[in-house]
Amino acid sequence: MLYETYSPEETFAIGKQLGIQAKPGEIYCLAGDLGTGKTVFTQGFAAGLGVTEPVSSPTFTIVQVYDSGRLPLYHFDVYRIGDAEEMEEIGYEEFFYGSGVCLIEWPDLIADLIGPEARRITIEKDLEKGFSYRRLKIQ
Repeated sequence: MLYETYSPEETFAIGKQLGIQAKPGEIYCLAGDLGTGKTVFTQGFAAGLGVTEPVSSPTFTIVQVYDSGRLPLYHFDVYRIGDAEEMEEIGYEEFFYGSGVCLIEWPDLIADLIGPEARRITIEKDLEKGFSYRRLKIQ
């Protein structure tokens, strides 16, 4: 599926719709350059799950757990991961194969750890279409 958004609110709304539909054990891989709206999308996704606490990118903590929604949300930002062994040190399998939903930013850095059943979401900018324009490809 391909979506085009022209504001952060529209990107948030697409994330929220996916969060509403999310099921336990699902993994969502969220790819896009810096500043494309991955955090806005994630905030919408969390809202769709009913998460009530503030959602921010876990760049320095690697994983942030949100328990206030209908399912736990495990939000990974693996931008600073040097290799897959670091993921083992934080016990990624407990999250990937748990009862919650995983959303992974920068998934290509740990591609060998992610199964083929994961949903892939790519967010891209196109400044010719406007500063807030985003193209979201969901597979």
